Amino acid sequence: MALISYYKAEPTEYILAYANGRITHEGSGRAFWYWTPSTSVVSIPTSTIDALFMLNESTGTFQPISLQGQITYRIIAPRTIAELLNFTIDPVSRQYQTEDPAKLSQRIINVVQAQARDELRQFSLEDALRAADQLSQALLRRMRAEQSLADLGVECMSLVITAIKTTPEMAKALEAEYRETLQRRADQAIYGRRAEAVEQERKIKQNELSTSVDLEQRRSELVELQGVNIRNQAEFEAEALKIQLATYQNMDARMLLALAFRDFANNAQKIGNLTITADILEQLINRE
Repeated sequence: MALISYYKAEPTEYILAYANGRITHEGSGRAFWYWTPSTSVVSIPTSTIDALFMLNESTGTFQPISLQGQITYRIIAPRTIAELLNFTIDPVSRQYQTEDPAKLSQRIINVVQAQARDELRQFSLEDALRAADQLSQALLRRMRAEQSLADLGVECMSLVITAIKTTPEMAKALEAEYRETLQRRADQAIYGRRAEAVEQERKIKQNELSTSVDLEQRRSELVELQGVNIRNQAEFEAEALKIQLATYQNMDARMLLALAFRDFANNAQKIGNLTITADILEQLINRE
């Protein structure tokens, strides 16, 4: 094994090199030579880290519910976390020598679970299943204000709830209730259409009846008017005939007969047969 080695860190690595109990090299992306037998290298990632979680909790109505999501965080105080967790690496393989780095994500997820448990108490099961965005925003605000994360030197960048589920039995019950609600709405729509059709039919019949009554009333008025007109016409014709006959009222009968024969002569072309009896001729000849 070489006694002197060279280490070059990435820009997203914050390096703390310890030798004989003191820090010999510190900073992001540092490159340095070190004495292998007595140097320990601590590498703390400063890039964002994604941690997936799946939490089993209960709502304010004591119904079981599961949350699936992802939290994104980063370490903003490398020296602080280096004092709390062991981030020592093998400089050659660059593998962590302890499980502490993995514990950091779990600690953060534990905080997420505690905050989610407190937040879900405000929701019923039905509301929680529809509140993924609301829960995500509320939990993000809580995580950013969480003092335990600040003590670790960790900052929460984002938190997203990707799925909210309940037990299969409860899901079936909610689906059944929702189907019943939809069926009731469908039935109400059908009843509404039927009622509307009946109402429209009633209006049509009422309009038809009103039209028939109006027609009969007008017909009655027409018949009455026609009767008045016929009566008036008969009266007028009678009056006209009376006036015409008034001229002949004081005339001699033989004169009237003569006038009649004159009319016969004027309308001879219209007369087919005309019979003049002896009595008529005698009256015409024997005039006084």
